[in-house]
Amino acid sequence: MKLIDTHCHIHDSEFFGDKRQEVYDRAIAAGVAMITVGTDERSSLEAVDFVSSHDQSWAAVGVHPHEAKDGWSKVAGLAQSSKVVAIGEIGLDYFYNHSPKDVQIQCLEEQLQIALDNNLPVSFHVREAFDDFWPIFDNFTGISGVLHSFTDSRINAEAGLSRGLYIGINGISTFTRDEAQIELFTNLPLSKIILETDAPYLTPRPFRGKMNEVGYVELVGQWVAQSRGLSFDDVAAVTTSSARSLFSI
Repeated sequence: MKLIDTHCHIHDSEFFGDKRQEVYDRAIAAGVAMITVGTDERSSLEAVDFVSSHDQSWAAVGVHPHEAKDGWSKVAGLAQSSKVVAIGEIGLDYFYNHSPKDVQIQCLEEQLQIALDNNLPVSFHVREAFDDFWPIFDNFTGISGVLHSFTDSRINAEAGLSRGLYIGINGISTFTRDEAQIELFTNLPLSKIILETDAPYLTPRPFRGKMNEVGYVELVGQWVAQSRGLSFDDVAAVTTSSARSLFSI
């Protein structure tokens, strides 16, 4: 596989239904392996089930801050499944506040402990909540992971990099008009970038308006290469090596 989509939801029946297999097959034909990421207990169970029968896929299990109010008790058990390579996506989201802040914080802290207990990296979702997030993160020494779909400030990017975290770049890079975001994406250390789609969300150009697919991660890699004056093959090699290192795959 030349690329790894480090964050997708291809396994989720609520998104892809009976199209899961054909989307998977197209990704494999394009040379793309994938990590399928849970957002609640149901989708985490589906992720574990999906990857058990799809060779070039691995799972992350966790409860998204939006869903924290609905509980996360099953995550600890799922984390011990053989093809689970991360806890995620977990974090804090104060933009929507679909779950109370105190519940989000408790959910995050308990899942960080699960990550430590199982020696797993974490896929983080943090939106307008870094002031609370960093002190919590710093209380859990030894956590590795990625700031998924990062679009925040350079200050918070540097805070993540200084803590050894990777930055997840996806289709937003291909269509954003925010000059600060473009500058950030272009100047992040290539060695600390991993590629993702967040499929079915955040479809890159030129497929805006259509459902995102795992195979479209190649378009993200092409943007990274073009924005830096690098070859696509070099970007693919570095980001895939980083993904394999972070997730031990």
